[in-house]
Amino acid sequence: MPGTLYLGTSGFAYDEWKGPFYPPSLKQRDMLPFYATRFGSVEINYTFRQQPAETTLAGWREATPEGFQITLKAHQRITHWLRLANADEAVSNFLGRAKALEPRLGAILFQCPPNLPYDRSLIENFLGFLPPTFRYAFEFRHPSWAEAKDVLASQGAAWCLAETDEKPAGDGPLPAEPFAYLRLRKLQYSEEELRTWAGRIRAALDGGVDVFCYFKHEEKGAGPIFAQRMHELVLDSAA
Repeated sequence: MPGTLYLGTSGFAYDEWKGPFYPPSLKQRDMLPFYATRFGSVEINYTFRQQPAETTLAGWREATPEGFQITLKAHQRITHWLRLANADEAVSNFLGRAKALEPRLGAILFQCPPNLPYDRSLIENFLGFLPPTFRYAFEFRHPSWAEAKDVLASQGAAWCLAETDEKPAGDGPLPAEPFAYLRLRKLQYSEEELRTWAGRIRAALDGGVDVFCYFKHEEKGAGPIFAQRMHELVLDSAA
């Protein structure tokens, strides 16, 4: 059975997207319902800096259709202040709030600071506390964390493959255990680049792997346009 593609952008509530993506007269409260008619998922970065109210999460849940997935970036207290150490209480609090999204909850992304080096015992202890009822992905930005890919896979967590203008993602199959997680952060993507990514995504999907893929928010509203084109290319590659 082929995998499912959860494609979208990092965030949705941007006035600068009016015109390029949203109708110019669209009210902010109608942005998420409109967005959810175009994409199957969204990555919320707001939760990195603010603990979301359960009423906010419930509102997102009610504003989106069945099957839509909302991914949350874990709060900075977990990843940047505690740096994954002695974070059980902070993780429990965050996941307790996240339950208000069910059944719309997609994945939880832990984005670690660039100055946090690889520590096997640290990540094993952290992974050991996570309940298996959620999907987890980790974005490590210190190069030493390449050693952690097998550790994550063995514990049922995904390796986040992130691409920026300064750091291309490279070629080859996507990290696919237990699912693939992509953050495409370049400011511009050519048609050829999008086609290449679509081929890699299609290969993972055909292998039965679910893929979460999010384009960057930026001021010109290109992110949702890239995501829409990616959707078309992935569908075309299935023909």
